[in-house]
Amino acid sequence: MKQEKKSGGQLKWYVLGALILLCLLYFAVPSVNAYVNRAAAVLGSANVDAVVDYIRSYGPYAMGISFALMVFSSVVAPLPAFLITFSNAAIFGWWQGAILSWSSAMAGAALCFFIARALGRDTVERFAGRGALASVEDYFTKYGSRTILICRLLPFVSFDAVSYFAGLTPLTFASFFIATGIGQLPATVVYSYVGGMLTGGVKYFVTALLCIFALSILVMIIKNIYTERQARKGNHE
Repeated sequence: MKQEKKSGGQLKWYVLGALILLCLLYFAVPSVNAYVNRAAAVLGSANVDAVVDYIRSYGPYAMGISFALMVFSSVVAPLPAFLITFSNAAIFGWWQGAILSWSSAMAGAALCFFIARALGRDTVERFAGRGALASVEDYFTKYGSRTILICRLLPFVSFDAVSYFAGLTPLTFASFFIATGIGQLPATVVYSYVGGMLTGGVKYFVTALLCIFALSILVMIIKNIYTERQARKGNHE
């Protein structure tokens, strides 16, 4: 027990130290500040072509930038992952893009998990948002680790809230990581393959369709949670 508390305390300080270092770099180093601001703007555009152009602009470092972009979007700027998945397929080919998208998404999910595990719910709400956590809380209560597996089968949905909330539960990192990897891999391969073949108007149509689908899923989750909570209030009364 003491060893677990000691390990948890060390993890907290490691994570805090890393976050403080990143904040210092952002505010003190102009090039880092410019990179983060530009990356946030590109992701916020929800435009696949803009993401492709951004990643390609780094030439031989494109893969590393794409990896960092996926992790960044997971931790700081939650957006549907298919934007980067499509871009990776267009730039690197579908199978190399799939490997890059899968591995970078796994790294982002792991980072979210450890941030939550080390810093607790109050800090996590600042990253993911209180509403985002509430939207997945009831599902974790009902389905546990199966929530992760089910959600990972839909790679165009942002999973930062799922990863963060998993870190707040007693779920082990190994269980979380395995469920994430298994659930995410098949769909990542499929969307990389499809994304690599999309061009012109079809690409914009599919992108818009996936955005609408992702929003529909979010609305459905929120509606179900609201209905369940109203039912509980009615039972208590």
